[in-house]
Amino acid sequence: MAVDSGLKDDLVLGDPNAPRFVLWDGKLRPVPAKPTDLPVFDLMSIVGKLRAGLGAIGIRPPPPGHEESVEEFVRRNLGDEVFERLIEPFCSGVYAGDPTKLSMKAAFGKVWKLEQNGGSIIGGTIKAIQERNKNPKPPRDPRLPTPKGQTVGSFRKGLTMLPDAISARLGSKVKLSWKLSSIKKSDSQGYILTYETPEGLISVKTKCIVMTTPSYVASSLLRPLSNDAADALSKFYYPPVAAVTVSYPKEAIRTERLIDGELKGFGQLHPRSQGVETLGTLYSSSLFPNRAPPGRVLLLNYIGGAMNTGIINKTESDLVESVDRDLRKMLIKPTTKDPLVLGVRVWPQAIPQFLIGHLDLLETAKASLQSSGFEGLFLGGNYVAGVALGRCVEGAYESAAEVSDFLAKYAYK
Repeated sequence: MAVDSGLKDDLVLGDPNAPRFVLWDGKLRPVPAKPTDLPVFDLMSIVGKLRAGLGAIGIRPPPPGHEESVEEFVRRNLGDEVFERLIEPFCSGVYAGDPTKLSMKAAFGKVWKLEQNGGSIIGGTIKAIQERNKNPKPPRDPRLPTPKGQTVGSFRKGLTMLPDAISARLGSKVKLSWKLSSIKKSDSQGYILTYETPEGLISVKTKCIVMTTPSYVASSLLRPLSNDAADALSKFYYPPVAAVTVSYPKEAIRTERLIDGELKGFGQLHPRSQGVETLGTLYSSSLFPNRAPPGRVLLLNYIGGAMNTGIINKTESDLVESVDRDLRKMLIKPTTKDPLVLGVRVWPQAIPQFLIGHLDLLETAKASLQSSGFEGLFLGGNYVAGVALGRCVEGAYESAAEVSDFLAKYAYK
């Protein structure tokens, strides 16, 4: 997508070796990045590592026969320490969620399938590698850069460059300030969409629709078409999350957190048990170039989520104060002056929670539309594909393939 939208030369990749940290017992401890790190990293005890290793090869209780939460799956397979010190903060960082309620199958399906397919996590991994060797993926697009390891990417002037570039490529096909107010089935095949626009109400006829709005918006729009689909979509939960971007002078970073005089790393995650409110912090100026002027660091912090919905009642200054207070406990020197605040953004309904029963609800919504005769109406977005940006992009390609197949059949009707 970056190449197709003309942003190849603006793509920037983070250092795949940048360390990640988890706060535990008052100290930021590195997360193992490769197998050789496992014996020496201090985030887990020797007993915890042994329990994880035995569980991974299959010496653990069998699956319980019901849809497991992330907590149940991880504690059963890998033990308490892996859950409390690695997976729980990861759930907070990715989903801003409660791992006691998140579905392992829905939220982390690839890991869940390892046990299903191979009898254990290690057995499933071996089987997946064997299958991949038998059925290699299509060759990588030679126009793409090849990072030396798994990493994250952005663009020279930030992620906003991507939608701006796509909009520029599509030109007048992109409509801004158009709000969809109703969907009706056409007397002939297809649909009639009515939009509120700066020019007044405008109706558009279309053969198919891809709805990538949040599920609660889709629920409202689909209510006149299918109560069952609307009811299912209304049950997905989106907790509030705030992003707080602050900057400190480089000398404000605690000496023990510096490597060769610099703050290096991907960022840090904070388990809910460790007495801090912030979910985690990304070291933006360490990950990507030109994110901060010389002598300063830029930190992107997340706060809120399913276990801290009270942030919705806080002012921006309250949120900055909470973030700054947490950072002074582990990353910033306590005597540092107040940070430079560059942005505070609160999403009252932020990230869809893939709770137990999520996939059943989604299937109910899709099946209800199909059984009611609403062919060519597709559900998409992060509550369908997954919350990570990469999964949303993959989901968009999957939706495009569905639309293409539908239109190909439609052409012959």
